Amino acid sequence: MSNLKNKKVIIGMCGSIAAYKTAFLVRLLVKNGAEVKVIMTASASQFITPLTLSTLSRNNVFSDLTDDGTNWNNHVELGLWGDAMVIAPASANTIGKMANGICDNMLLATYLSAKCPVFFAPAMDLDMWKHKSIKRNVEMLHSFGNILIPVEHGELASGLTGDGRMAEPEHIMQHLEDYFS
Repeated sequence: MSNLKNKKVIIGMCGSIAAYKTAFLVRLLVKNGAEVKVIMTASASQFITPLTLSTLSRNNVFSDLTDDGTNWNNHVELGLWGDAMVIAPASANTIGKMANGICDNMLLATYLSAKCPVFFAPAMDLDMWKHKSIKRNVEMLHSFGNILIPVEHGELASGLTGDGRMAEPEHIMQHLEDYFS
């Protein structure tokens, strides 16, 4: 039996070519008995549709603080709902905002409201991943108690080979399984 059965998992998804992996992650979580709610940044929907993630999660997908400008999506309530929050892919932009308390979208508002453990799985090109500002921001997030799911080595979207690939969905699942064991 999975350690994720009946766990409530918030998936935060940023704009990255690695976003396709998030669909597989959501599917794996649901298959293992987790209840999943997805938050997408505006740029994430350029890579994968909210309809795909809504279908796989069996829940509405959040992207804005309001629905059609009239109904408020309560980021505080969502942050309190989760047993875990996983930001995958975590872009350089979002990692920087998380490290510096910048709150300009639904994902970041929920992150700042979350009372559960927050995991983040970076995805970026080799040179970005090696940049000193990214290293500093990752260290800051770690000092806040956030849990890094390490990048993996392999072919990157740029055609380069190196570190920066988002962890495979199965590896992210293993981090969550281990945490809840």
